[in-house]
Amino acid sequence: MGIKERHERDREAVRRAILDAARELFVAEGFQQVSIRKIAERIEYSPAAIYSYFPSKDDIFFALAEEGFRLLGGPGSPEAAEQLAALEPLERVRAIFWHLYEFSREHPQYFALMFVERSVPRISREYERFAFAREMKRHVVDEVQRCVDSGALPSSINVAAAVRVLLMGVLGVATMRLSGRLGQPDDADALARDVINVVVAGLQSGVVLGSTAVIDCPPDRDQLADLQAS
Repeated sequence: MGIKERHERDREAVRRAILDAARELFVAEGFQQVSIRKIAERIEYSPAAIYSYFPSKDDIFFALAEEGFRLLGGPGSPEAAEQLAALEPLERVRAIFWHLYEFSREHPQYFALMFVERSVPRISREYERFAFAREMKRHVVDEVQRCVDSGALPSSINVAAAVRVLLMGVLGVATMRLSGRLGQPDDADALARDVINVVVAGLQSGVVLGSTAVIDCPPDRDQLADLQAS
């Protein structure tokens, strides 16, 4: 291995250590309570060294959020992608929202930062950087539209609003599970499936949705404000 390659490897290792330490501290103590100095102390580096990798604490969060959304939207194994593609439109929508719930179980720290922690910077500040996340949401909207086009859902439904209701249901269960506020925590998986199935059944029945939605924004913690305040 050449000097350049070794330098790049070492630099990436330090960057990874910064992100891992920051993720743990942000979740454990809250974004506002964590300073660059505290992150530096965790990995036994100087604050100046941290700034040579990230200009600000906000930039560290945006790097973590980008990682989280890419984990959420990752293709997974080729077999899983083929299985998803082979499903009927409505079952594919169920699988997509179940995957979001599974993400909250498998990557709880990323989920907490992306959807729960209120004090982190708004992702919309980095509009171009998170264009891929908006495309992820648009893909979900398109999948629900396919259900309408196939006749699995009535043509009268507001597709974007339907996606929002499904998101809120799944994010709500995941957040309550993460916060330890479910009366029966071992039943969280079944509850998440129930929420998905009940919302889908309501959409199939032609229920009129009074809420509205913005399609071109990635789902983030602001969508949970009303739920957390209740």
